[in-house]
Amino acid sequence: MKRHSLLVSRTLRFKLLSGFLLLIIPLVAFMIYNNMYAIDVVRNQVAQSNKNMITLYMDQIDRNLEEVEKYLYNIAAQNTGLLVLEQPRTRDEGKYSLEKIRLFQSMLKDLGNYRSVDFFFMYSPANQDLMAVTGNEISYSEQVAAEESLRKLLLSEESIPDKSWFVHAISDNYYLANVVQYGGIYIGALGNIEQHLVPLSLLDLGDEGRAFLVTDHFEPLVDDAEAVSAMNIQLDYTGDNYKLTGSKNEYILVGEGSHRGTFGLAAIIPNSAVLENLPFLRRIVMGITIGALIILPIIVYLLRKLILVPINRIIRAMRRIEDGNLDVRISEEAPALEFEVMNSSFNRMIDQIQGLTINVLEEQLHRQKAELKHLQLQINPHFFLNSLNIIYNLAQVKDYQLIQEMTHSLVQYFRFMFRSDSPFVSLGDELEHTYNYLRIQELRFPDSLTYKLDIPDSLLNVLVPPLMVQTFAENAIKHGMDSEYPLHIAIQVTFGSNPDGMLHICISDNGRGFRPEVLTLLQHNMERHNSNGEQIGIWNARQRLALLYGGQARITFSVADTGGARIDIWLPIINEQEGIEHR
Repeated sequence: MKRHSLLVSRTLRFKLLSGFLLLIIPLVAFMIYNNMYAIDVVRNQVAQSNKNMITLYMDQIDRNLEEVEKYLYNIAAQNTGLLVLEQPRTRDEGKYSLEKIRLFQSMLKDLGNYRSVDFFFMYSPANQDLMAVTGNEISYSEQVAAEESLRKLLLSEESIPDKSWFVHAISDNYYLANVVQYGGIYIGALGNIEQHLVPLSLLDLGDEGRAFLVTDHFEPLVDDAEAVSAMNIQLDYTGDNYKLTGSKNEYILVGEGSHRGTFGLAAIIPNSAVLENLPFLRRIVMGITIGALIILPIIVYLLRKLILVPINRIIRAMRRIEDGNLDVRISEEAPALEFEVMNSSFNRMIDQIQGLTINVLEEQLHRQKAELKHLQLQINPHFFLNSLNIIYNLAQVKDYQLIQEMTHSLVQYFRFMFRSDSPFVSLGDELEHTYNYLRIQELRFPDSLTYKLDIPDSLLNVLVPPLMVQTFAENAIKHGMDSEYPLHIAIQVTFGSNPDGMLHICISDNGRGFRPEVLTLLQHNMERHNSNGEQIGIWNARQRLALLYGGQARITFSVADTGGARIDIWLPIINEQEGIEHR
């Protein structure tokens, strides 16, 4: 993986793209940073401006509410009739009614001076009497709903905040309420929040911007609160700076809490409204950045088409030639004149290499045929010496009948040798030749050698290299014979039992087998022979297989189940016509 990464870093494509990106990326990054900085500056300016306006309006609302508070405390301190109203009316019902009327008229008269208030009210717990004072613009149904809600509120004294304005819901409307307790009586004021939002309409918050009052839990006091929640707008405006809110941070949030109650004033400004106020130069910078990002893939495309594709075409052709395919040619048409000249020169060079390669291959073929004939002739004197040694031993014991039988077998054997100048013979002739050899050895070592040849009749005409089976049978007798027990040689030929569909020849014995160091050398294709001819048979067999089958045949050496040696040979099937072509 590390080497692959190193090779990629050395390619022309990598270097051109790296150089181009080293120039473009810093420029684009600077433009993007500059544009983002400009947006942040403008956003800060817009947010601070609206923050100042929200604070100004919040202070105005607080002043209006403070005036109402002062009015309520003045009534509590100066109106002595409240002492009568807090007593049970059964003591003096007439006086109670008179003071109640006076208080009603006083509050009704002063209600017009406080435009942020819709109701003044008084509640006497001792008499469970609620008196609400409202103007003519309040409908009767709204007045009834307000009185019912106030009665529930005042009956639950624990829900009334101490000395502060709080949000109170009546039906579908929200009100700011303040309750002052004087002795055993409550007086207070109630104002619809819509009256406090009227000045906020003067704020320029964009088409989608809004300003509204919120509770101390940052819940919007608007009719479309569900829509605000659906857009994932959070109204927690705490802090001195602005916040981004919304599902994609598409809104700027500023707000200010009230100093007179448990509510606040919040405003959301769309980012789109902020960006409209960017200077024209900022838009130009954004346009340049976007243009650079658009031009980048165009340049990469032209770079690929004009340079990289022609180079890659040449590289692919060279790799196919490296794999041995000399028929590859490159189209001489190219997007640039330099590549046309390069392609034409490349094709001419391959034509010359192909001509030279054909001459070399023909020379190698002649050399391999000569080498193959030499290897086959090398077998004849090697076996001839062993045969003379056998006859010599039989002559010493004067067993003339065995000498006659062995001589007949030798005649058949050498008749096969003298006519086996071809690189291939039929499997039937090869096994008959091997049988003659084993019979000769059986006559030489009576009661010390047995053998079994197992071959289907359907495979008798399959072509195999001559002396391939007999060589390993000879090695089994030479290296596996032991005087303590008879040697048994098994030769089995099968076809189709392996997945690659090759002819399988298995030669095994129960002799002494391979020595461990010899087996290791054979399994690693390391031959062991010397100038005297020892171990030359295995080397000869491997060389002939390599020349005849070009690496498709294989031979393995292992320990047989009987403890002796086992040789497995796999040969591709060659028909009679292919055998003639190899001659």
